[in-house]
Amino acid sequence: MSKKILIVDDDPDILEILSLILSDTGYETRTLAHGKTIFDDIKDFEPNLILMDVMLADMDGRAICKSIKANQLTATLPVILISGSHNLSNSLHMQGAPDDFVAKPFELEYLLSKVAQQIS
Repeated sequence: MSKKILIVDDDPDILEILSLILSDTGYETRTLAHGKTIFDDIKDFEPNLILMDVMLADMDGRAICKSIKANQLTATLPVILISGSHNLSNSLHMQGAPDDFVAKPFELEYLLSKVAQQIS
């Protein structure tokens, strides 16, 4: 059974590229263009990892991550935040922080290694 990754980004091109790359690597993916239904999607899809952009059109990925980490049912679900404008590496140890952070632009091998590290 393949591991599942929920990809959250408001850029349809990024969603498509990440989904293709991760699917080709053997992961099952689902894409989400907003954060409004994140908990419904988590319940329905049961991902092993969430890969989410910090800057979403409707919400802040950091706030969504804090909600995920504060919820008893999803607190242990690994979250990797991606951003081209925010460097979160110094705040990874704080409460509600993501499990990892990847800065844009990123090398695909680097992203895949971070995903594999969190999903194992």
